[in-house]
Amino acid sequence: MKHNDWKERLNIVYSTNPDFQYETDKIEEIETSPKEKQNLRISLDKRNRGGKKVTLITGFVGKDEDLQDLGKQLKVKCGVGGSAKNGEIIIQGDFREKICEILLKTGYQKSKII
Repeated sequence: MKHNDWKERLNIVYSTNPDFQYETDKIEEIETSPKEKQNLRISLDKRNRGGKKVTLITGFVGKDEDLQDLGKQLKVKCGVGGSAKNGEIIIQGDFREKICEILLKTGYQKSKII
């Protein structure tokens, strides 16, 4: 049975070309770089957070699942909440030194505090 992909072709009315390929908006995920090549930057952020301090980890290159796993690992080891999305990990509170130590121990050699 042929897969019905009519929802992917909503903007196409008709094509007479027999070799026409429908273009979809699928985004290719970037492969996660090895830990040794990740250039993570750790900083303290207070902007737009109602005066609360958060530790911000930026510079992660890779799949969203791997970012979520790293964020969860850091949240558990620090014992606080946070989130991981859009290539950033947000940890509630000022844990720059502790997070830097954790990242260096787990193999992220290029991690640094800004």
